[in-house]
Amino acid sequence: MLHTILWLIAVVLVVYGIVRAVRGDLLIGLLIVVVGLLIGPGGVSIFG
Repeated sequence: MLHTILWLIAVVLVVYGIVRAVRGDLLIGLLIVVVGLLIGPGGVSIFG
C-alpha cells in the first residue's frame, strides 16, 4: 500500500514539475522533478 502511495506522489510531482518547467519556472520545475524521482520507486527511491 505504501509503495502505491509513494508511486502516485512521485508521478504527480514529476508531472507538476514538467508543467512548471514548460511554463517558465525551469529551476523550480527541475527541482520538483528531481524530488519526484527521489521519492518514486523508479530505481532511485530514497525510501527503499
